[in-house]
Amino acid sequence: MTRWNRRLLFGAIALLVPALAGCEAGLNAPTLQFHQASSGNSVIDGGVNIDNAFVLGPGLNSTLPAGGQAGVFVALLSQNNDTLESVSAPGTASSAQITGGPVDLTAQNLVDLDGPAPQIVLTGLTRSLIGGETIKLVFTFATQGAVTLDVPVLPHADAYATYSPPPIPTPSTTASASASGTATASPSATP
Repeated sequence: MTRWNRRLLFGAIALLVPALAGCEAGLNAPTLQFHQASSGNSVIDGGVNIDNAFVLGPGLNSTLPAGGQAGVFVALLSQNNDTLESVSAPGTASSAQITGGPVDLTAQNLVDLDGPAPQIVLTGLTRSLIGGETIKLVFTFATQGAVTLDVPVLPHADAYATYSPPPIPTPSTTASASASGTATASPSATP
């Protein structure tokens, strides 16, 4: 093999390697950027993908008390148009609120409800929560129906230290007048 043939062979290999490797993205390839490993749980049920679902728990060596709140973080993808109507945590929270109401899912478009502030908040925890345990969440969709998933409670530390816990309800007073003309004030909680 002559020097000229070797140069042609190495030149052809240099041109073919990127094409064979599928590197059409060049220097903007997603694989060149750091991606946090998924710590949450994921499921594909029918036409709905629930990805990296988790509950933000307390800091290390702490407990979220019963009666408190916890944020839920998740990414959603639907094969067809659908709507996330509600979320519940049976045995863990008395209710859950979706900030802004139901979430519309258009076909093939990722809806990221993943931090740093929670858009789904579990309220009225019926038991205390610690990092490392799992709880059951039920996501209810208009078309797909209910999808149940066991999700981890991740500590508010390390990669999740910048995530925000749910806002603490602030007490306010409501004044009312009775038939006798006396006014009374009663405290209430407003998120």
